[in-house]
Amino acid sequence: MIVFVKIIQVIFALSILVLVHEFGHYTFAKLFKTRVEQFYMFFNPKFSLFRCKWFNGKLHTKFFSKNDLPLPPDSDLSVLDDEDWRKYPDNTEYGIGWVPLGGYCAIGGMVDETKKADDLSKEPQPWELRTKPAWQRFLIMFGGVLFNFILAIVLYAAILHHWGEEYLRNEDAVYGIAVNDLSREMGFRNGDKILSFDGREVEDFSQLQVELVHSRAKEALVLRGQDTVSINIDESFLPQMLNSPGMFALAYPFEVAGFMDNSINKDSGLQPGDRVVAVNGEEMSLVPDIQEALRAHKGDSILVDVSRAGQRQQVGLQVDTTGMVQVMLQSDLTKFFNITRNKYKFFPAIPAGIRKACNYIGSYVKDLGLIFSPKTKAYKSVGSFITIGRIFPGTWDWQRVWSLTAMLSIMLAVLNIIPIPGLDGGHILFIFVEILTGRKPSDKFLEIAQTIGMILLVALMVLAFGNDIRSLF
Repeated sequence: MIVFVKIIQVIFALSILVLVHEFGHYTFAKLFKTRVEQFYMFFNPKFSLFRCKWFNGKLHTKFFSKNDLPLPPDSDLSVLDDEDWRKYPDNTEYGIGWVPLGGYCAIGGMVDETKKADDLSKEPQPWELRTKPAWQRFLIMFGGVLFNFILAIVLYAAILHHWGEEYLRNEDAVYGIAVNDLSREMGFRNGDKILSFDGREVEDFSQLQVELVHSRAKEALVLRGQDTVSINIDESFLPQMLNSPGMFALAYPFEVAGFMDNSINKDSGLQPGDRVVAVNGEEMSLVPDIQEALRAHKGDSILVDVSRAGQRQQVGLQVDTTGMVQVMLQSDLTKFFNITRNKYKFFPAIPAGIRKACNYIGSYVKDLGLIFSPKTKAYKSVGSFITIGRIFPGTWDWQRVWSLTAMLSIMLAVLNIIPIPGLDGGHILFIFVEILTGRKPSDKFLEIAQTIGMILLVALMVLAFGNDIRSLF
């Protein structure tokens, strides 16, 4: 059931993103009187689930029908039957395909994955993209990216207005960090309070690892007890940092919230609200340190000091064979930390949404920079739809779904603006070349460039699926 929910969420989010993206192309094409031949959600090889077209004063529809065969370039449309949809090429055909990934907007006179140079062999027509001024072609091609950016801003603003935001400021993480094996090897310790990376402070505690990777910092300054400690960060750790989540987990006190029914320590004298402050006479109070001490006494008994109502008491506990004392820990972080909460009214939510979108754009551009830098080995983290599915929740959570949709909208926009033939950025690059040189690339050149771009994109997809498949084993 969880997998099914995730699949539905991925299809839902990607469908919105693609529709908005293609609608951006569509809007500017229509604005500049450029023919839009087809506008489809999902792909429709051979047949379509649904098609509709407006002509002769009414809307015509077809369900589960074969696609119309394309007409030769110089066909005489007057000999076609009045009910033949191909007789009305100026009218856009809208539809839903049967392959639930992506979608497209087929623009007349454009060399792309739907048309080759030979398909445009006859004299250019006024309604074709190739006859439009460069600035209009730029807006038509940039429209998809622009609309994806706008969608992200709208979604972020709506989320901030409806749900607000909450996060833990780094300075409010009063018990410091809990380290994993990698961060310990790098020199960090449980309880360290991170002050800065290369002199730059990080406000959001949850972004510590992200900022460390993005900044490629050479030095981390931490507060360890009463001492300020400088940790030199070797660049060779960067590939591991990209694939080692939880480098800086949140450290908090070992406070008992309750017991499981069959807990071996239910009758030990330990009470809900007790905070462990020492194990076998050794002072410690943080969950990761105490868990480590418990693992060292698997199947044994220990003596713990607890703080109860301001008084210190000793309690004997049993440790099971897995290194646990079978108690439930306090998980309400508001008992330990000051959580920052911001709620936005309608108009203030708009600039806040813009800031959030711009921040993520900057963050994602840095991610791409890491991917294109071979020594970081970040390319091994490139994922496909499987990776996307993993980040969606197992239950339907509208706040999470809309947040991920906004994030993916920015990712789609940034990826599409990369100047690779086959992407919007490739078309825009050739338009800029034309503006600078005064010479327009030939349709044949565009077809060859399109083919090369598609090969690169297919190679990227193979890499992404390969990474995902390897991660399953």
